[in-house]
Amino acid sequence: MGEHTELDSPASRQSLLEHARTVAEQADRHAVTLESLLAVLRSTRLDDRAARTLSIDIATTALVGLRMVTDEQRSSMLEPVAGAFARLRSDLRPLERFGDLDVQFIEPPTTGRALPGEVAHSARAIVRSAVLALVYQRDTRRVRIQWDCDGLNLLIGIRDDGAGELTAHDDSLRPIAERVSALDGELQVSSTPGWGSSLDIRLPLDPPAEPDRFVEHVELSGREREVLQLVATGARNSEIALNLGISENTVKFHVSNLLRKAGVSTRTELAALVKH
Repeated sequence: MGEHTELDSPASRQSLLEHARTVAEQADRHAVTLESLLAVLRSTRLDDRAARTLSIDIATTALVGLRMVTDEQRSSMLEPVAGAFARLRSDLRPLERFGDLDVQFIEPPTTGRALPGEVAHSARAIVRSAVLALVYQRDTRRVRIQWDCDGLNLLIGIRDDGAGELTAHDDSLRPIAERVSALDGELQVSSTPGWGSSLDIRLPLDPPAEPDRFVEHVELSGREREVLQLVATGARNSEIALNLGISENTVKFHVSNLLRKAGVSTRTELAALVKH
């Protein structure tokens, strides 16, 4: 009999996931800070004294941001979309001013719906990750970043003028894809060789609705409940028939009734409605 540890509990696993997200967020910010410091120190437009002064300013700002990271991770806070975008621009300003990358910002409407904290933080992290990925592509000289809000979603557009070889399966986009997926969003990547790549991202502002567990609201017979529980395990009709001692035709009849009552068309959708 295996030993049960505290890490097996749902609360512990959730805590580990939250910690992993916080670490990833901090690593992302540090990467931008380091790239900014390198851009300043390599700049031919600054003398040593000016470069040193700006480097200190960047490092100091990063330290202040690090101390505030706990508060920034609180998803209960709301941020005006224009304010969230301004913070993103502030994060990228050193790269914009002193790097080889020309970053263009298309301002979102000031009247847009306020963003939940988690969406605002993830959106900034997504854009920072994308810009860093593009920095490592030598052919990229210009990046355009655009935010918009349709009332239900934050819409992010990122376009570069690089070689146009980026695909959705590129390793550099994996952190972005994971963040988008965690928020139940969508990521589309399109590239034209010689003309650049575009990332179009949709992040819902509201959490996905819980599926209506119809078993709690629709009258089901005892046999239908038995069939439903077995369908939820992935059992085939023949396995259900053997388990319950009924014919496959009877199983098909019950499954058909369950699909109709649930208002779904597939067994997978039906299984998703079962409360575990």
